[in-house]
Amino acid sequence: MSTPLDVTRIHTEIKQGQPFRSAAQEAMVAIARTASMVERQSSRVLGRFGLSTAQYNVLRILRGAGTAGLPTLAIRERLIDPAAAITRLVDKLDRAGLLERERTSTDRRQVTCRITPAGLDLLTQVDPEVERLASALADALGVEELTDFNRKLDRFRAGLRVGGCG
Repeated sequence: MSTPLDVTRIHTEIKQGQPFRSAAQEAMVAIARTASMVERQSSRVLGRFGLSTAQYNVLRILRGAGTAGLPTLAIRERLIDPAAAITRLVDKLDRAGLLERERTSTDRRQVTCRITPAGLDLLTQVDPEVERLASALADALGVEELTDFNRKLDRFRAGLRVGGCG
């Protein structure tokens, strides 16, 4: 039904009068705009709990790791934004009592991080708020469309990695 020359909502949101050079370029702009909106909303919710989105991401990762914890570099690899300054993030969370660090005896350079009971308690408070935010997606698209959307995003990210961008 629609053609690449059709004006989409992203045109209106960013007040772009000219068509995009390609549907792929339009998709990239739309994804970046959407990611920015998600980040702003997430920051607003998490800020009420004194957390940044990156700090929340670290705590979420450590909760998933269980009592074994994870080395700092393994946490960084799992971050949504792996370019985040992991040492600074871990330092802040440690000072807040939300995680603990332990140097391994075999390799003194490796630091294993574990979420503390206080960190788990904080996530228990944060989770319903994050779920409310996520439910806006479910309300807008529904489970089937979200599943399809997630698969398309997987393919998009894979294409970026193949193209040397990831």
